[in-house]
Amino acid sequence: MIVRKNQAELEKMRAAGLLVFKVLDTLKKMVAEGVSTQDLEVAAEKMIADGGARAAFKGYPNPSAGTKFPYVLCVSVNDEIVHGMPSQKKILKSGDIVSIDTGVQLNGYYGDSAITVAVGQISEEAQRLIDVTRESLELAIDKARPGNRLFDICGTVERHVTSNGFTVVREFVGHGIGTQMHEEPQVPNYVDRRNENPRLKEGMVLAIEPMVNAGSPGTRVKPDQWTAVTEDGKYSAHFEHTVAITADGPWVLTRP
Repeated sequence: MIVRKNQAELEKMRAAGLLVFKVLDTLKKMVAEGVSTQDLEVAAEKMIADGGARAAFKGYPNPSAGTKFPYVLCVSVNDEIVHGMPSQKKILKSGDIVSIDTGVQLNGYYGDSAITVAVGQISEEAQRLIDVTRESLELAIDKARPGNRLFDICGTVERHVTSNGFTVVREFVGHGIGTQMHEEPQVPNYVDRRNENPRLKEGMVLAIEPMVNAGSPGTRVKPDQWTAVTEDGKYSAHFEHTVAITADGPWVLTRP
């Protein structure tokens, strides 16, 4: 069931979203050669606690693995797509790209967002991968309007990505969001005609999150049972915003 939110609920989600923005904006400025992904984790955990929120990811269960995610951030470097685990041993170096994904629960409502950041000088292809992924999100957000359908969002990401020579990840998708981190509907980055294609209505809130590979769309999961990587070892980028569908158009809750 898709849960639509009223204005008071959207305002609560906005507060959560702005805290997520603040965390990611600070971490983006911290990304540099020699910084560990654990350094980012420590800074984020403090900011979330200082903001009076609960980290959405920490303690999130993985039933197939029988474990819970132990961090407030997913930090995925280079060929890591999503769910990368922070580590003091993982030191960023020039040429890397790093995707940082986090969410919070504040006053009972969730916000969720992700960015991909270059470390020092990166290759032209890596920069284009980041740019195309970010562009695909912005184009998809513009489709988050009453009267459109879910596939308008999904197809927009897929067309922009593939027309630029990249591929979308199919195993991991966006989602509805509200009082639960993951609500209906699922939001793939491609048109999956096996899925429902609901009409978009005011009050729906979607976490739209293109995950884009430089090479093939194939993925695998590392032995830690969390970190998803590209099958061919090529880079992957990830951007995400929490977006409310309103009569006035898309309202991105996770940026000012």
